[in-house]
Amino acid sequence: MSFLLKSMIGSQVKSFGFGGGDEEKKDEGGASDPAAAAGMTRDEYEEYQRQLVEEKMERDAAFAQKKAERATLRVHMREKYRLPQSEKDESQIQLAGDDVDLPEDLQKMVAEDQVEEEDKNSILGHIQQIQNMDLDTIKEKAQTTLTEMKQAAEDKCFIM
Repeated sequence: MSFLLKSMIGSQVKSFGFGGGDEEKKDEGGASDPAAAAGMTRDEYEEYQRQLVEEKMERDAAFAQKKAERATLRVHMREKYRLPQSEKDESQIQLAGDDVDLPEDLQKMVAEDQVEEEDKNSILGHIQQIQNMDLDTIKEKAQTTLTEMKQAAEDKCFIM
């Protein structure tokens, strides 16, 4: 009950300037010196602020590096699948200083993809594709090729 009465009347009394000014003076004194408010000396507070700035710069640099790595991955995927390039990705890579590589995990994935593509382009890859085709399709392809070769030979040779 006394708390309620004090809070109601105290604010009105303070507005007239009757007492209660001690609290305001204490608040003003603490606000003028942030080091004292934090419970540190001035030197400790400055060192703390310097460390905060350095940590923020390190986080920002790491974040920019990660963004550039992601942009590099997107550029690589766009090249692989022949999609249009993005200027945003190029600018992110340039902001990182063009010293950006794919992360190790992604490099392994890219290497595996290249090995798979090489296997598909090799003779064994073509043989495996032929095994997956049905016999009728193979016959049709062979007959068409034979017919094309005969026509080409007849066009070139006057005796036939």
